Parts: sequence; C-alpha cells; structure tokens
Amino acid sequence: MPRIAKPLSPLAIQRLTTPGLHAVGEVAGLCLFVKPTGARSWVLRTRANGRRIELGLGGYPTVTLAQARENARTVLNDIRMNGADPAADRRARRAVSDRTFRKVAEQYIETHRAGWKNAKHAQQWTNTLEQYANPVFGDKHVADVSKGDVLAVIEPIWSTKTETAQRVRNRIERVLGYAMQREYRPEGPNPARWKDNLDVALPAKNKVSKVEHLAALPIDYMHGFMRQLREMDGMGARALELAILTATRSGEVRGAKWSEFDLGNALWTIPAARMKSGREHRVPLNAAAVDLLQNLPKFEGVDRVFVGKGDKPLSDMTLTAVLRRMKVAATTHGFRSVFRDWAAERTSTPNEVAEMALAHAVGDKTEAAYRRGDLFEKRRELMDLWQRFIETAPAKGNVRHLRKAG
Repeated sequence: MPRIAKPLSPLAIQRLTTPGLHAVGEVAGLCLFVKPTGARSWVLRTRANGRRIELGLGGYPTVTLAQARENARTVLNDIRMNGADPAADRRARRAVSDRTFRKVAEQYIETHRAGWKNAKHAQQWTNTLEQYANPVFGDKHVADVSKGDVLAVIEPIWSTKTETAQRVRNRIERVLGYAMQREYRPEGPNPARWKDNLDVALPAKNKVSKVEHLAALPIDYMHGFMRQLREMDGMGARALELAILTATRSGEVRGAKWSEFDLGNALWTIPAARMKSGREHRVPLNAAAVDLLQNLPKFEGVDRVFVGKGDKPLSDMTLTAVLRRMKVAATTHGFRSVFRDWAAERTSTPNEVAEMALAHAVGDKTEAAYRRGDLFEKRRELMDLWQRFIETAPAKGNVRHLRKAG
C-alpha cells in the first residue's frame, strides 16, 4: 500500500502547476496529475490482485479535492473488502462499449472499405447509419438489437423514402450478420432480414413506391440536341458528348485516361476497376468519338482526359450542369435509355448486342460462362449506326425541337 503523504489543502492543490504526479495526502496513493498542457486530473495508484494499477477519478476542478478523497476511499474499501479489481472491470466495460452497434458498424465499414470500388460508398454507409440507425440503437450492444429496433428505424420512412429505407435495412442486416460472424451476438435469425421476417411486418416495396425512370429525351430529339451540345464550350460538354456517342456511364467518361485509348484502332478499353460490373469493357469508337478525342487538349504529365478546374477531375454534377444550362429536361444517364430504345425500335440489333454495348450482364451465369466473346464487331456496327442516326435530321413531320426544362 502506498505511503500516505502530508495532506494538502484546497488552496495548495489550486497552486500545483508543475507537470507530473503530486500526492495530496489523507488517502494512500491519491494524486493530482498535472499535464504539460496545464490540464489536471485525479489519479489513484494502488494494487489489486497483486498488480499495480492506476485509476482515473475525474478532472480537477470538476471533481473537488473532497470528492476525490471520498471516491478514492470507496475504491480502496471495495478492493480490500470485496477483492474487486477496478482496472479489470473497466477493461470489461470498455470491451462491451466497443461492441455497440455504432462501433461494430464502423468496424464493418473499415473492413470492407478496400473492396468497395467507389470511394464514396463508405461515406454513404456512414451517413445513412448515422442519420437513421444510430439515433435509435447506435449505443446499444450489438447483441441486443432486435426486430423491434430495426422496425423503429425503417418503418417511419418505409412509405415516404422507400429506397432509402431499403438501403438502411440492408446495411443494418449486413452489420448484424458481421457481428454474428465475429461472435459479438449469438447465431440465429438476423432481425433485419427481409424474407419471412420484415416482409410480414411491412408492405411490399412495389406497393408503396413508384419506380421513377431517369428522364430521357424522345429518340427523334437526339439530332437537334447534339447540334446544340456541340455548340457548348467546356470539358463538361465534351464529356457529355463522348458519353452519348459511346453509350457509356458518366463515371466511366469522367474517369477516362488517355492510356485507355487506342485511337488508331478506334478502341477504348475501360479497366475492370472502373466498371460497375467489375469486368473489363471494350468500347468501339465511332468516327465522331475518335474525332472528338483527337481534338481535345492534352496536358503534359496528365493522363486524365477530362480535366476540371485546378487540374481536378470533373465532378458528377458537371455533366448535369451542362444540361441545366441548355435547359433540357433530361439526365446524363437518360441518354443510355435513349440509346437502348433506339436500338430496339429503330434497328434489328439482337438484344444481347445492345445489352453488351451498355455493359449489362447478358443471360444467366451459365450462359455467361459459355459466352466468352464480347460481340465486339457487331457492337462496332451498332455504334456506327448510332452516330449515323444522331447526325441525320429527323424525317419531315417528326419532332425537331428540344423540350425545355421548367
């Protein structure tokens, strides 16, 4: 047991400013710890179960000298009379607190971050769980999260924000499944599971929400639209033009690198890491796409094709901003829908060719395993037809003017 120092008065305690531990007397081992920053807190140095321990008893002056002495006597009495081990108890409580739903969700996100292609994915997980789940049961031990807890999160938004509610439910289910695998909660039914569980408590998704298709132009508007687009200046306009000519996604275009292009062979090879499907995608370039790329400026030491302000990549809103300036009621992704409708309605293109042009999965897994080719030459013919259609004015009597937004 530490030797009891000469008792210090409240005034003497107030004057202690030298960094280090200062014994305050009356209670063996009770000290005031002064940090180099000037902050001060109470520390009890003693022994429990044969081991030397140090326990924090709160900050000074929030905890007064009298309160610190009383707290220290309570701890020492519990050790002497009951064989308590305060340090072990605190470690156990800390271990439990590290297994709250909030903490386990953070572990899940960090564990899976490297496997998510989109850097924003982890932030979306964090934001949705922080906004919806954590206020309800974030500080609850992950083993105690129940079906009632999950319903308390998603039921209020199931009818009004169905897509968001479904994402939140799915993310809760994954975190709880992760907790089971880590043995943080016992094996058993996942309370956030949909089938034969929450589907009994909530109406089907398609009964409460209507599918909203991304806004697309009518097919015969494309000629007039592209003429206007080519009159627009800026990298955003050129990126949108390439996205339309190649029927690719906004992110695939905005992230394009010169090293991915073989303009001599009219070929753009998008690596698997940048594809939604996780598979490399070869894009045949029609003459208009090649001409567009050949006329873009190149910057020394910069591999990125579309460079924004300050040599930064274009944001996902840049292409949308072009459409807004043009006052066109459409979305960037909607042009892929126009392309698909055109291929189906105005050409005799087989379904699998059009789907592969959009980098969609074709058929089931068995069919995909046997289909080793990517129908590249057939897709090249299709993209040439797409350019020819865009550059040909609609027949007389067809709609020629763009629908304005607002």
